[in-house]
Amino acid sequence: MGPKHRLHDVFAAASVRLFTAVFAAYFTSVSVGAAAELRILTSMSQAFFEPFIAAFEDRNPEISVIVLNKNTNASIAEIVRGNPRAFDIFWASSAEAFEVLNARDAFRRDNRGGQESASGANAAAAFYPFAYSSIGWAQRGDSAIMPPRQWEDLLQDRYAGQIAMARPSRSGTAHMFVERFLQVRGWEEGWSYLLALTANISTLTSRSFGVVDGVEKQRFELGITIDFLAQSRRDQGVSFSYGKPVMVIPAQIGLLKGGVSEQEAMAFIRFVLSEEGQTLLLMPSVWRVPVDDTIRQSARNIPPEITYALKLNWLQYDALLARDRYWAVNALFDQFITSRLPKRRLAWAKYREILARGDSRQSQDLARVKALLTRMPVSEREAGDRILNDSLTRLTALTGPTGFQQRSLTRWAIQAEELLIRAGNVLEVLDKKGPNTR
Repeated sequence: MGPKHRLHDVFAAASVRLFTAVFAAYFTSVSVGAAAELRILTSMSQAFFEPFIAAFEDRNPEISVIVLNKNTNASIAEIVRGNPRAFDIFWASSAEAFEVLNARDAFRRDNRGGQESASGANAAAAFYPFAYSSIGWAQRGDSAIMPPRQWEDLLQDRYAGQIAMARPSRSGTAHMFVERFLQVRGWEEGWSYLLALTANISTLTSRSFGVVDGVEKQRFELGITIDFLAQSRRDQGVSFSYGKPVMVIPAQIGLLKGGVSEQEAMAFIRFVLSEEGQTLLLMPSVWRVPVDDTIRQSARNIPPEITYALKLNWLQYDALLARDRYWAVNALFDQFITSRLPKRRLAWAKYREILARGDSRQSQDLARVKALLTRMPVSEREAGDRILNDSLTRLTALTGPTGFQQRSLTRWAIQAEELLIRAGNVLEVLDKKGPNTR
């Protein structure tokens, strides 16, 4: 038996034009005597969740499942606004998304063994890790360019205009990529890397799926992404490489307050965590690393990088830290990178052109330009301000920023523009001098 009731809002699909009206009509006109409904809000792709829904409905014919697919930030905003459409389950890869929602008491309690929050608050909140993931880059196996071997390689001139990633303000996995660098390398060095990477970024997509789609369709050569999105496309010629050191991040599933089918929702969560559900994660079209030790250890296709990283305890993803600066990190990326990506690419191209001349007398000025282009003037302390990050209903463009947030955005935009202007002025002088001139 196939899925009975399923509506998908993947935004990029053609069916999106019909979704809003259909979804509203369905929720307001459910027929009398219909089967029990289970409503799931997820950022997961259709290819991922379809096998779980189909298997669950086959075993529970009295339950029909409705799935709404939204990006992580839009999902958080909807739940924080009160879960008006009464979703029973939130299902996502972003660990900090669950901490953000748990801080707002969005999950039901499960005194039988709920997930303990990193903060210790709501220790019986009903959300659970079901799979592990990590970040790296996707590339087609028949790509003509040399594969990168490490994160630093992505900064090489050869990859100019060849790299894509998603906007962290629209993608939970892209946000984890940014946080990974800020946590592993530290605030200043992490931003320095991300700002240097803009020299080679061709596209910032609105969804994580768009990155792997673009690699598969050869719109760009490299895509920074999470492992499972690329690994599930191996049959289409897409390969994946982990960026080292590997930081393992748990994907989770949670039982929301405000839903109407708590019993059915817990049955679905138990299914996902069961032996059968964990085994489904190993399907080629799904490809996730199970949290179940026995199933993971018996599987043949678990990457050794993940197996090794799970044995370590010195490099753990701090979801609580990511939660506390969630809005600010997304906003800083958009102000310094997304909104100014064309200007940054032009500046880096001119920098590389002048650097290639090999005039040692210009090295000091070029070092100054590089420092300007890789500087984040906003401190980690400022970005972590509680009031700045506290308005969780304003995580997306659906609602405007608070007055305090808007003032910060305006100041950051000015700072970002000033740094680019200063770098551009130095580059203009160097360019006019030409090679080997005083």
